[in-house]
Amino acid sequence: MTNAGIYAKYEDLSPFEIKDELIRLAQADKAGRTYLNAGRGNPNWVATRAREAFFLLGQFALTESKRVFHDETAGLAGMPPLDGCYSRLKTWVRKRQGDPETPGADTLEAIVDFAIQKFSFQPDSFVNELTDSIIGDHYPVPDRSLVHNEAITHEYLMWAMCAGHRPTAKFDLYPVEGGTAAMCYIFKALKNARLLNSGDTIAMVTPIFTPYLEMPHLEDYALKQIHISADAEDRFQLTDDDLKPLEDKTVKALFIVNPGNPSAVAMDPETMNRLVKFVKTKRPDLMVLTDDVYGTFVPNFESVMGHLPHNTIGVYSYSKYFGCTGWRLGVVAVAQDNIFDKMIRNHPEATQKLLDKRYQALTLTPREVKFIDRIVADSRDVALNHTAGLSLPQQVMMSLFGLVEMMDVDKIYQKACMAICQRRFDKLMNGMGIEFQARPYFDRYYGIIDYEFWARKYVGDEVTDWVKENIHPLDIAFKLAEDHGIVVLNGSGFQAANWSVRVSFANLPDEAYDAIGRAIRAVARGYLQAYRASKGEMAQP
Repeated sequence: MTNAGIYAKYEDLSPFEIKDELIRLAQADKAGRTYLNAGRGNPNWVATRAREAFFLLGQFALTESKRVFHDETAGLAGMPPLDGCYSRLKTWVRKRQGDPETPGADTLEAIVDFAIQKFSFQPDSFVNELTDSIIGDHYPVPDRSLVHNEAITHEYLMWAMCAGHRPTAKFDLYPVEGGTAAMCYIFKALKNARLLNSGDTIAMVTPIFTPYLEMPHLEDYALKQIHISADAEDRFQLTDDDLKPLEDKTVKALFIVNPGNPSAVAMDPETMNRLVKFVKTKRPDLMVLTDDVYGTFVPNFESVMGHLPHNTIGVYSYSKYFGCTGWRLGVVAVAQDNIFDKMIRNHPEATQKLLDKRYQALTLTPREVKFIDRIVADSRDVALNHTAGLSLPQQVMMSLFGLVEMMDVDKIYQKACMAICQRRFDKLMNGMGIEFQARPYFDRYYGIIDYEFWARKYVGDEVTDWVKENIHPLDIAFKLAEDHGIVVLNGSGFQAANWSVRVSFANLPDEAYDAIGRAIRAVARGYLQAYRASKGEMAQP
């Protein structure tokens, strides 16, 4: 009676690939049906003030270029000059303040002066970094991060990632093309530095963003995995028992997404203290990677990188908070005092010689190349290190996002983003017809709808067991798409509960979530009706 055969071919696919078939089903022409894609994590809001300043800054930068020389006929100009550029910017923006046709003048002036005062920047040097970079007429210098951008981004990260616990450690930063690039570069660098080798074991805190589960299996890395389950029953937190497998020193690294994707729950203080104590007392050699893109949706968020800076590689993306996935803005953070550099220095001589050969074209002293700079070099296959680095206009946008956020002392923008997700979460719960007290440290960016957990609570074990025996877990996602025009992602692809789906609260209008809730409820009602029908058939002579 089971429908498992229908879905067997999808079982090994990533949920991000299954979604293509779900989209096809959901978009099928059915009268009166609205197509809703709640599988996408792309937010449907954008931060405006930094963008207004960015586009206005670009106009000013062109006037600076034309100061050097300007061939109007050919459309040629020079490179923005350094001397006096701050004074010229002040004069230029003040002429445009109050003009509705040039929004951003007030913001641009304010953030430039704020940065100069807060970081003690030399005014002309800072403004020239902005103007020359937004024009994009040079390779990134330094290649890892522009000097002023690194200072700004470091301070922004201390708020975004460590507002609840700011470390004394200083971090070196590598701005990259979004969190996805950060993942690729870090995996590559860990392998090239011989910190992770084929056949090594890494641990993943699950459920987790699917690519972290998929990449280690590639022949490029060939890593073994163990899963440290942060279960719903434990509020998606790590217990002492969960950490026990990490006592095995053959487990080289721990990978965390915090707050979770798809669980949307951040580590609470008890869990953080438990992990910190464990690493410091039992596994001081454990490498940790923490991906904290959703941390800005949790008030006073605390990242593992703030508590364990010596052991941790931090990854952050601007995409979700500022509504800028298309900008591809992310950053890798490694503390200046870290175990990665120490482990590289402690490699056997034969390994040291292999690494010397890899990086000898960069420096006369390849053994002194820091791990963060190896990430940069490896991101361009070493030979192209001299042209490495995130594009300069992207780094300017990163700086402006960070500065506007720093100036927002009342966190009006953050509260507004959180309120959007909260409204949509409430509407989904209303549509499902259930009362649900959100767990503390829940960011509400995503939600895991665990059908089995819900069914056992509301319709009982007998019905739930029958459904599990006769219905394939992927049926929920497929029925929502085919019967209701709604796309969600299967939770099993994230190593969440088999009978779960992930809903994004970020990318659809508020009113859509009540309809999604009703559709989920309708699918569940259909299973109950199927169960009752089967019992009726069995009762007949």
